[in-house]
Amino acid sequence: MDTRKEGLPRNPHFSAQPRLGTLSPFFLSCAAYFFLWVPEDPPSWVGALVKCLPVLCLVGFLRACPGSGGAHGALLQVALLFSALGDVFLIWPKAFLHGVLAFTMAQLLYVWAFGFRPLQPGLLLPTVLASLPVYGLLLLHLSPDMVPPLTAYAVALATMLWRGLARGGCARWGALLFAVSDTLLSWDTFVQPLAHARLLVMATYYAAQFLITLSNFQSPRLKTN
Repeated sequence: MDTRKEGLPRNPHFSAQPRLGTLSPFFLSCAAYFFLWVPEDPPSWVGALVKCLPVLCLVGFLRACPGSGGAHGALLQVALLFSALGDVFLIWPKAFLHGVLAFTMAQLLYVWAFGFRPLQPGLLLPTVLASLPVYGLLLLHLSPDMVPPLTAYAVALATMLWRGLARGGCARWGALLFAVSDTLLSWDTFVQPLAHARLLVMATYYAAQFLITLSNFQSPRLKTN
């Protein structure tokens, strides 16, 4: 069968092939963020807008792209909106816990979007073993009022990582980069300042959101024996 004549995607692992041109706003807004490099101190609405704009562009991309109107695409869009809200809250130190709550919601929505088929329970133990030392070290540097919300977020993030690894493809790499980004951010915020932390955190964060968005066009990995 000629896939071009039948209008089917050429890659059997993807349910649709998005046009790269529709991603131009995302790439341009990312470039604007790193080029403008708006200072985070003092916090400003301009800085908040520039920071969350790439994520909002991914929402627009999903809404505009054919084949992304299913439940998975809708969940990703809402998760991205919560992520953008979290980006805004984290600009202001006093709204930090609001940002944690927003990103916790985003991670739970990503878990829902990735689903539990295939379950891949064998990936759960490595995820837990990799997450526990990082969170255990972070716990030593947290004030008591930060422990409950950040514990909830750590569980949500680890679950998202497990489900992303199980789904495979873009979801796998997006979940890994999200975990790397949050680990760098947590270390820089609570443990010890890192050189070029903001650059590393935001570069991995935008890449993670981009790859997770592309997972909408990827069929779930088939279960293998």
